[in-house]
Formats: sequence, structure tokens, C-alpha cells
Amino acid sequence: MDRRQILAALATVLATPAAAQAQPDGLRVVMVGTSGPLPVRDRAKPCIAILAGGGLYLVDIGPEATENMMTWRLPLSSARAVFLTHMHSDHIGDLGEFNMQSWVQGRAQPLPLVAPPGVAKVARGFNLAYEDDRAFRRAHHERGEFRFPLAAGKLEPKTIAIPARATTAQAWRDGELTVTAIRVAHEPAEPALGYRFDYKGRSVAISGDTRKWPPFAEASRGVDVMLHEAQHDGMTRQVSQVLGSTGNARTSALMADTLTYHTTPVEAAEIARAAGAKRLVLYHLTQAGLPMFNPETFGQGMDAGGPLDWRLARDGMTIDLPAGGDEIRFGQL
Repeated sequence: MDRRQILAALATVLATPAAAQAQPDGLRVVMVGTSGPLPVRDRAKPCIAILAGGGLYLVDIGPEATENMMTWRLPLSSARAVFLTHMHSDHIGDLGEFNMQSWVQGRAQPLPLVAPPGVAKVARGFNLAYEDDRAFRRAHHERGEFRFPLAAGKLEPKTIAIPARATTAQAWRDGELTVTAIRVAHEPAEPALGYRFDYKGRSVAISGDTRKWPPFAEASRGVDVMLHEAQHDGMTRQVSQVLGSTGNARTSALMADTLTYHTTPVEAAEIARAAGAKRLVLYHLTQAGLPMFNPETFGQGMDAGGPLDWRLARDGMTIDLPAGGDEIRFGQL
């Protein structure tokens, strides 16, 4: 490969992708990870990026998510907070890597970790696990203008406690961005939270993991886009039966257990209609990529309750909500 070929290849790799280019003011959603806990080719575990007001915010950060964000060259150094819906491993597994990489790229402040009770323990564990790594990187790379303040490399926990008789609480406020925490139902993982982002007249609601939960619809009333988890019961039973018939009784039982605390696609559609959401996007697609999965079967029955603009999420899907209007633009990185 000659010099011109090398330069051309580097230009392709380093070219600023659509994810990182300057966008009109508003909310931008990037579906970073859209699968459930099962290994699925071309899908990371749950992670949603929100870009607003010059900042990057995440809802959950499952395994493989940081690799996607770095591949798309999202502005990791502008990370302002990570919001966790609950403490299942597929929602927190890449937290240490994201925290490290956003610090290495220049994040100058500790990273707020906003989550239900238990978040202090999670932050303490990741901070301790990466303590030596931060010191090694500082020793090797800090010189001149390139600073690596050790304190800035830490996670800073913020516990969200919703009062017993309430269903929501303000989780974050940054300029014109407000994030509301919403109690959802994912027992025995409790408390579990969804989140609503409001910025300059645009809004996105994110369910996190939950069984069908009408209070989430109430807290999401009138949103531009609802991002709701969905698991197909029939496909889940099929997976459980196949596992059981091949001698894997333990995993078969685990799969059957998941039926009690997730939402079906039809139920998600009912929640979106109750909220008056303008668009519905299904994510946390546990079965996507498995042999029995097909979009037609997965979404069967969702339209029975009346008109609804819905679609299935893919890793790299973008949703742009320009400020001060009603346009909703979908794209793909």
C-alpha cells in the first residue's frame, strides 16, 4: 500500500460520521445497543445515547456499547451523565469502559452516574477496579497540554429516590434539558426506572425494562418518541422449550422466568397509545437475531388497537427532533 492509499484509508476511518457532525439544535437519539442479554450478532446490549445542548447523555450502557460509540465517533469527551434504569448486568456491563474512554478522550470532570438506590456500590466498584489503570495512563500519557486528572476519571453516583406515593421525580436539569425519572415495574429488580428527556419543546421517553406499566404511559403523555422494551412471549416460550428439549434445563428455566417482567410488543403499543406518543420504537429485542425471529411475527397484533407509527430499533438508528418544531427524522449510521 503506497502513501496515497494509506492517506485515503485514514481519511475514510477518521472522517466525521453523521453521528458526530454538527446537528441543528434539538434532541438527537442514537440507538447504541438494542438487544437483550442474549448474544446477538450486530447488536450491542441496551444503551441509548441522547445528544442535547452540547452534551452526551446515556441511558444504560451494556456490553459492546462503547465499541459502537467509538466506531461511530460519538463525542465521548462531552459525556455529562449516565442514567441507569436498574442494575442488571446487560445494562451496566460496559460502564467501566465508557467511563475510561470518555476520560481518556478529554472529559475533564467526574462522570455523574444517576440511578436507583445501589448506585453508590456500583460506582465504588468500578472506580476501584479501574484505579490502577487510570494511574498507568496518566503516568504514560500526561505531558504538556494533555492532562489526565485522576479525579475526573471517576464515576460520581447520584441516587434517585422516588417518594413512595409518587411515580416520578426530577433526575437532572442542565440548562433547558430536564430529565424525569419514572418508576416502572421489573420485580425483583426494584426500584427500576424509566426516563423522560425534555428539551426545547421536544421529548423522548425511555421505558427501561418493565412489565406493562400504565403509570409509564401517564408520565410519558404527549412525547414525540417513546422507546419501549419489547419481548415476544411466544418466541420466548419457543426458546425455552428448545433449550429444555436439548438438555439445558437451567437456561430453559431462566428464559421462562423472563416472561413475568417484560412487556410484549402488543402491550407496548397499548402503552404508547395511552400516552399519545407520536412515534413508538421497540428496543431491548431479546429475540432479534435468533432463528425464530422475524419482524412480521414479532409485531403481529400491534396495529389492532388503532393507528400507530411504530418500528423496531436497530443499532445505529438515529432519531432527530429539531428544537421548536414537530419534525421527527429517522436515519441510520
